[in-house]
Amino acid sequence: MSEKNRQGKRGAREKLAAEREKQKSRDKRRRALIVGASVVCVLGLAAVIGVVAANAGKDDGSESAGPVVAPSGAQGKDGLAIPVGKESAKSTLTVWEDFRCPACKAFELAYRDTIHQLTDAGQLKVEYHLATIIDGNMGGTGSRKAANAAACAQDAGKFPTYHDVLYDNQPPETDDAFADEDKLLDLAGKVDGLDTTLFQECVKNGKHNSWVEKSNKAFQNGGFSGTPTVLLDGKNIYQDRSMTPAKLKQMVQEANK
Repeated sequence: MSEKNRQGKRGAREKLAAEREKQKSRDKRRRALIVGASVVCVLGLAAVIGVVAANAGKDDGSESAGPVVAPSGAQGKDGLAIPVGKESAKSTLTVWEDFRCPACKAFELAYRDTIHQLTDAGQLKVEYHLATIIDGNMGGTGSRKAANAAACAQDAGKFPTYHDVLYDNQPPETDDAFADEDKLLDLAGKVDGLDTTLFQECVKNGKHNSWVEKSNKAFQNGGFSGTPTVLLDGKNIYQDRSMTPAKLKQMVQEANK
């Protein structure tokens, strides 16, 4: 073998060795980066877990948070019923309703005059229970905010009139217009003496939000099929297809004989 060939092979071996060393260095740096990144990920995960743990049990800041404050004069189990009519009335109509519920409005418009006549005559007492199922089904907060506003109206002794105004101005089911507190306050202007500073604060602060939520839970736990649910002395008359305002009036008057 010539000297020239030997030198060429030696140079190739040296070049190959140099490449191997470079590769070892690159592998070493890559392993260091991988280990470093893993440490960062672990630390990041620990930080996230720490944040979650730190926030566990904290109030989420929702508008419904706060103590359960029943409206003035609320009666029944857990103080969840708003009464209308004389306590001495021999018949009691229990109504579970949602101010965003179209079927509730239909019942209200069909039976309102008869119910007013019977309560004014001292023959019927109505216990209103407020639910928020449309908020749950359609999204939004209009059911809850309208119910809170109605409870605020009860505090002011104006529940029956404001109750009627809310139904007279009920938005379409998909329109969460009652979530706008200004809308609820504007409607209060239709009720003499209701639009006061005290009422405005009650609505804006959601004074009765937690009470409304408790009422809705009672509805959910009651095994009812939907709103409205209307019971006359415990009997579900809304499911009675033969029921009419005239028939309801007759039943109540007979009970009062």
